Amino acid sequence: MFQSHLGEYAALLTAVFWTITAIAFESAGKKVGSLSTNLIRLFLAFIFIGIYSQITRGSFIPLDASLHNWMWLSLSGLVGFVIGDLLLFEAYVVIGSRISMLIMSLTPPITAFFGWIILGEVLSPQNMLGMILTLFGIMLVVIDRKSKSKNPEEKKNKRIKLSYPIAGILLAFGGAVGQGGGLVLSKLGMQDFDPFAATQIRVITGFVGFAILFVFMKRWKKVVEAIKNRDAMKRLSIGAFFGPFLGVSFSLLSVKHTTTGVASTIMAIVPVLIIPPAVIFFKEKITIKEIIGSLIAVGGVILFFM
Repeated sequence: MFQSHLGEYAALLTAVFWTITAIAFESAGKKVGSLSTNLIRLFLAFIFIGIYSQITRGSFIPLDASLHNWMWLSLSGLVGFVIGDLLLFEAYVVIGSRISMLIMSLTPPITAFFGWIILGEVLSPQNMLGMILTLFGIMLVVIDRKSKSKNPEEKKNKRIKLSYPIAGILLAFGGAVGQGGGLVLSKLGMQDFDPFAATQIRVITGFVGFAILFVFMKRWKKVVEAIKNRDAMKRLSIGAFFGPFLGVSFSLLSVKHTTTGVASTIMAIVPVLIIPPAVIFFKEKITIKEIIGSLIAVGGVILFFM
């Protein structure tokens, strides 16, 4: 039973891991900044995966990977970790992890779009309906039709406004695009290769990408300051363990044993899983509208891949 649904179980665990890492990285990012958070968590992930690989495969780094593995997984690392996660982590700081992860529920439709472009997959009418439902659920959360102004003219001109900063919403959407593209490229590059070793290749590329970025931006001093922040480092260690180590590795394990669509669908329950910790740890007030929007968004994703 477990073996026949290994991919589905791996995807479910991925959703749990990503919920934990979203909370941890939001907290760390607000203390030391999203750029430092990205660079440090990738270095920590490299160490975690290296230790695991040394124990299970007898090699700290994936020396047995083929040129095909390195080429496509490296590209996946640049798209997913450097571009996608850079935007997503900044979104955590601007609009919070809960709303960011809700917008990230667009990842499955985006993944399907890249699958159509790269792998020649075709969208059905049911797929399109799933996209519409997902978008509707997200819009229900981020759009507020009420105006707090008492001026009748302002109310008339501001009937519809964003409940959250447009910059944060666009950053989170960029993160969804990066993750969707990265997942398709990962499956293309991984083939039958070990998921944890494949993740390490992505992590290496991501770390190098951020390191180059830090050189041009002259931000290494910020990294040193972040490392000295013991409270932030605790959160970064937790986030790195459950995110780029366990979360990303299990997401690749999932797409290796089931379809990308099914895996993405199960992973998309993060917006629902993240509601309780957002209330408990960040004292966020959750409205009925936001809960309904989250459920509709996830329901649309489920319909998209039924």
